[in-house]
Amino acid sequence: MSEALPLPVEEPEPERGPSREDIVLDRIEAYRRRRPRLLEDAVNSAHGAGGKASAALVDAVFLDAFRNDTLSPLADGAVLGLPSGERLAFSTDSFVVKPLQFPGGSIGHLAVHGTVNDVAMMGARPLWVSAAFVLEEGFPIADLKAIVADMAEAAAGAGVQIVTGDTKVVNKGAADGCYITTAGVGVIPASVQLGAGSVRPGDKVLVSGHIGDHGIAVMLARGELGISADVKSDSAPLGDLVQVLLAAAPSTRWLRDPTRGGVATVCNELARAADVHLVLDEASLPVQNAVNGACEILGIDPLYVANEGKLVAVVPADETEAALAAMRAHPLGAHAAQIGEIRQEPPGVVIINTVFGGTRIVDMLVGDPLPRIC
Repeated sequence: MSEALPLPVEEPEPERGPSREDIVLDRIEAYRRRRPRLLEDAVNSAHGAGGKASAALVDAVFLDAFRNDTLSPLADGAVLGLPSGERLAFSTDSFVVKPLQFPGGSIGHLAVHGTVNDVAMMGARPLWVSAAFVLEEGFPIADLKAIVADMAEAAAGAGVQIVTGDTKVVNKGAADGCYITTAGVGVIPASVQLGAGSVRPGDKVLVSGHIGDHGIAVMLARGELGISADVKSDSAPLGDLVQVLLAAAPSTRWLRDPTRGGVATVCNELARAADVHLVLDEASLPVQNAVNGACEILGIDPLYVANEGKLVAVVPADETEAALAAMRAHPLGAHAAQIGEIRQEPPGVVIINTVFGGTRIVDMLVGDPLPRIC
């Protein structure tokens, strides 16, 4: 008898590691689950920059102590219901900018524009503002009069009245000249319903114009960097532009003015609050050449630089063209652009498609690259 041939032995398939796609998804999921944590024992400048450190401070100190349904959304202002059924928008802000005057504005302009814009982002018509001053002993009266004149000019331009206030004086050296705190109140029309909870996949993300102008203008005005560029702050009241936008796109979902931390930070706040995925398009970001050049020299991304006269809006896809056309017809929205869109997965993450054809995660601001800009 012939010998039986041995049966072939099946070699075990080599174990395959996770695919590149699986690794990327795992990393995104790990990033999404991270939340800012307060690790410091003392306040530092990053806690006022509007990024991760600010979020950690607010969550661990203020929100933990003051938590309530009105405060918890952490929007630009609070929505207050009246017994009559009407709703008020109420917001407050402090201004510690250095220098007090800069190309395109001053602390006086900022103190009004910053607060009326926060009220406007709630969909309200700003009406009244309060103003409180902390003055350092020895501060020139002539400088104070100039600041107050700028506030009066800004209030008139915004269609609001400054109706109450306070003044405190501290010892010389205890403050940097002048600090201003303002609060604003406005009425929200019954037809307006804005909020992160309204945002849906397929919605488009718009910005009303060039980003980064204010932060770069203030930094260059300090004269510490040895950089010269013709950049002016975009400080301006946005109430009228908001009304134009809402008339053209009545289903607008959400509004925010990207001040501290810039567009990147407010997009991250939206992605987490609405539990959506936000995709930005780098090629569509409107940035002035001078601002972009200054950012390259400073090693910072224009997405993280503050604005004081721009808004970010999320609108449904079918109202996008009308929204852009309406904003572009307004002096404060001439350079409005669509910069991104809302998707479902992975939620809580902001990604940008770069001009080189790749993608990267856009995180919240870390540190304080441009301190004392508002």
